[in-house]
Amino acid sequence: MAASDPGLKAALDALPLLPANRAALAPVHPWPAGHKAAMFLSFDVDAESAWTAKDPARYGELVTMSFGGYEARIGTAKLLELLRQQELKATFFITGWSVEAHPAMCEAILRDGHEIGHHGFHHVMPQPGDPMLVEEVDRGLEVLKRRLGVVPKGYRAPSGEFCEALRVLLKQRGLLYTSSFRDDVRPYRHLLADGTPGLIELPVTASYDDWLLGLSHRYSRHTLLTREQVLSIWQDELAEIRDWGGLATTVLHPQCSGRPMRLRLLREFLQHARGYGDVWIATGEQIAAHFATCEAGG
Repeated sequence: MAASDPGLKAALDALPLLPANRAALAPVHPWPAGHKAAMFLSFDVDAESAWTAKDPARYGELVTMSFGGYEARIGTAKLLELLRQQELKATFFITGWSVEAHPAMCEAILRDGHEIGHHGFHHVMPQPGDPMLVEEVDRGLEVLKRRLGVVPKGYRAPSGEFCEALRVLLKQRGLLYTSSFRDDVRPYRHLLADGTPGLIELPVTASYDDWLLGLSHRYSRHTLLTREQVLSIWQDELAEIRDWGGLATTVLHPQCSGRPMRLRLLREFLQHARGYGDVWIATGEQIAAHFATCEAGG
């Protein structure tokens, strides 16, 4: 810390000597039907909003936009085909912008019986004091209801960020769960700053975020990893989480995992996970409802 920066020192000294997340430790509830562990199979459908959220001017960069457009042209359809083949249901967190721009893609997800979750409207990262926070939540909710007839139970924060105002807002809007935090391997209940309970959290498993494992070098610092590297990471993570009796949560994107090499990788990984025979692969709504039942003593 530079001695010439008294503002930084004052800000650091003002920090509470408390955890940023003060929720109780995750309870150890049994998984249903004798399963040893669980997997929350989920996808983030951002389309072009993944690229425009931080710089709307990129909308005019048509090749950049084509990375996001891949989702509606082919990526999501290929993932839906894979899920039908595997006889699996998943959760798709969709930005409101993507629903408006690509209604046929989103209707196909709904038609296949998958859960649709809230992922903001413009994929704007929620931050403290953000004047767009309420609009991003409410506009996303309105579009899901108007376009798809969906009142979502779950929310995933765009760009994986959260703040206290958002936790309060989501509770006020009646959602059941969020899947955004990276701090556990089991579901838990949020504790709001006023001491009241918040939503259920289905924590994200960071190594199952396919964007971090290589999309391309376009506006990205992430290196494109090989099939063998990614499959090794995913299988090792699942093996240990299974031993712990925990929850593995994926954050997969159709513009990443809907690509040919990544789709083949995902198919192999899902076959591997199903091969255990005791890993419950479920939607967020199913997992959160199970937690709520256990929490209530059921």
